[in-house]
Amino acid sequence: MPRQVDHDARRQRIADAVCELIAERGIEAATLRDVADRAGVSMGAVQRSFPKDGMLRFALEHIIARTTERARSRIDGSDHARDLLRITVHEMTLAESPAEARVWLTFVAQAGVRDEFAAVLREQHAKALELLEWLIAYGQHAGHIRAEIDPAPEARALQAMADGLTQHVVLGHTTPAEARALIDRATSGFWP
Repeated sequence: MPRQVDHDARRQRIADAVCELIAERGIEAATLRDVADRAGVSMGAVQRSFPKDGMLRFALEHIIARTTERARSRIDGSDHARDLLRITVHEMTLAESPAEARVWLTFVAQAGVRDEFAAVLREQHAKALELLEWLIAYGQHAGHIRAEIDPAPEARALQAMADGLTQHVVLGHTTPAEARALIDRATSGFWP
């Protein structure tokens, strides 16, 4: 009887391998051969799992999904806007996951010359900005955030701060604890 293959699990394993290789040695290390070796599959299995050049895009989407899931799990059980906003912005910095932050920044750099990455990142940034705006408005409705705060520009400023902190943490200029403190300081004027 032929062996059943869990294609989704294989794709996830391959995406993990791509991300590990990029985090360790850069995007040029994510060759078909090295990815297959790291994932423990054949090169043919990698080729069958992804359309041409789809492996890297899937790895980027994989990082986004993991970050989103981690943020969701951290904010479960809290309904206070202060916690929700701080946790979300902190997760956006990837400060607690240096390998993912290195991979993220690699894709950001590649987005300047690869439209398929730029499209994914634009979509992700738009969703993140929308979420931050919603969290601020939710906090205002709940009385946790001052009514005079304008959600759109404040959300954009927080997103830009998270992007900058990601770079600072990766470079070793800022620790994750310092990133949290900077986020707390930036949002301290939001509270009534």
